[in-house]
Amino acid sequence: MSDTHLARMVHNRAARYGGKTALRYKSGDHWHDLSYHHLGELIRTAAKALLELGVRKGEMVGIYSGNRPEWTISDFAILSTGAVSVPIYATSTAGQAGYIVHDADIRVVFAGNQTQYDRITGIPKQSSPPAAIIVFDEEVDLRGNTRGISWREFLEKGRASARDAELDERLQSASTDDVATLIYTSGTTGEPKGVMLHHSNFHHSFIAHDRRLNVSDRDVSLCFLPLAHVYERAWSYYVTGHGMTNAYVDDMSKVIDYLRQIKPTIMCAVPRFYEKIYMSVFEKLDADEPWRKKLFLWALGVGEAVYLRRKEKQILTPALWLQWLAAEALVLRKLQGIVGGRIRFLPCAGAPLARKIEEFFHSAGIHITYGYGLTETTATVTCHEDYHFRPGTVGKPIDGVEVKIAPSGEILVRGETVMSGYYRKPEATAEAFEDGWLKTGDVGVMEDGYLTITDRIKELMKTSGGKYIAPQYVESTLAGDPYIEQLIVIADGRPYATALIVPAFDALEAYAKTWNIATSSREELVRDPILVRFFEGRIEARQKDLAGYEKVKRIALLPRPFSQEAGEITPTLKVRRRVIIEKYHDLIDAMYAREKEASTPAPESDLSFSAP
Repeated sequence: MSDTHLARMVHNRAARYGGKTALRYKSGDHWHDLSYHHLGELIRTAAKALLELGVRKGEMVGIYSGNRPEWTISDFAILSTGAVSVPIYATSTAGQAGYIVHDADIRVVFAGNQTQYDRITGIPKQSSPPAAIIVFDEEVDLRGNTRGISWREFLEKGRASARDAELDERLQSASTDDVATLIYTSGTTGEPKGVMLHHSNFHHSFIAHDRRLNVSDRDVSLCFLPLAHVYERAWSYYVTGHGMTNAYVDDMSKVIDYLRQIKPTIMCAVPRFYEKIYMSVFEKLDADEPWRKKLFLWALGVGEAVYLRRKEKQILTPALWLQWLAAEALVLRKLQGIVGGRIRFLPCAGAPLARKIEEFFHSAGIHITYGYGLTETTATVTCHEDYHFRPGTVGKPIDGVEVKIAPSGEILVRGETVMSGYYRKPEATAEAFEDGWLKTGDVGVMEDGYLTITDRIKELMKTSGGKYIAPQYVESTLAGDPYIEQLIVIADGRPYATALIVPAFDALEAYAKTWNIATSSREELVRDPILVRFFEGRIEARQKDLAGYEKVKRIALLPRPFSQEAGEITPTLKVRRRVIIEKYHDLIDAMYAREKEASTPAPESDLSFSAP
């Protein structure tokens, strides 16, 4: 793509692709299409309405909503005026949204639904609340607030505007060096910071992706992750720039249904999405008839042989080809059908992905393009190359991006996709760089040009015995068990590693029935001794390849999942470890209580349980 400014890019695509479907969204029981031509018209109308509201070039304008076409229209309209788009996660609390509105001096903000509108209007006057709040959902009660404007009224304001010449002037004077967006980090390790990304950052990212990925205007992408996150945001820009169709998931709980309805060819997702599919498949397999299990495992083995040969660019033998055709017809196409049946590749990033899960999907004929990136690097730093890649790694750096490992093991990044800095935080910006290299805070190793992530610098744990444990590595080793929904490892300053585990309750309740275990609540379920021993055995089996000091010695089962509402996970499903450890401090202490009584370290085989 040759466009160096995102606003000019979208208007050029609107002219080029005309009646082709740009956006697809569901309203009620039906899917609706919005053409590139109509998209361009709506963006221009919304941009003129923003000018009527007095939006200045360089001004910060917020978007506080879930994924929907209006999100994209508003985003491009903001950029068309030369203003800066500031996304706020749809699940952000009033305090989190208020922090961003105050920190970025947001005067105009788009809100999605009643909850988001009420939270924005509730920002205290001393915090400089927005002067104008445009609401996407027409059913929202504006409650008589003069600052509230419906989406329909907003567009009417734009259609009646005579500011076409002013808008054209802003588009013509737009520079690739302009700040495009301010994206606030999720704050897993501290106060959120606004990452400043310029139009040039996205432009260079697109060039690099064109050299790594094979896409065309025939592709259909499912917009699944929050648009407030740099990963889906940058990808959606890329989708539009290539004239693809972007279909919106308005309810993440319905993503599997939407996959089957839309049948996309590409979709970005985080490892948790693949973990849940993997667990669901093997949970059903456990309950299946022996002959079906045998057929499934045979087909998966054939698929693995095919993917390994393709990965090394080797041709398939006639015998393997025939076996693969049979495996596809009997088993593998059904697995591919879970994600719609037309997937060409699935970009994946955001957290560690267990190698066994990655290899399962490749064996099933579902190609995962695993990668690594940060908000500060306009998403992608590294990713797999087509079918030629190394499992267990996050691939090689994309063109124009340099990666090196510091003596401490920290991953350092340099290139045209790296941010200019944090908004109004010169000290934090200076701290983030070292001799022009961005300090990612992640630990990794480079081998033959392939990057492997081992953990977060700030999350490395040192036991009281002086051993360093990478919790994400241990957690990814244990992940993928069909009976485990969530878990975190604890070891910092402790004699050995322990874990808090949230069971996959649907699977656990079904297992309990097979043992005639009757419980009246999940609190009783996680304390049942038979089920506790069941979990201890599964954990012990999965960590057999870990070093002795890395192994989890004791576990505690929790009756409820970690949630965004409780502040335990971020909107991108990353665990806020410190919050969880503080919340369950007494339970964690209880897991180590027996150690204090005995005054001797727990033996490696002593995997035991503490009740919440």
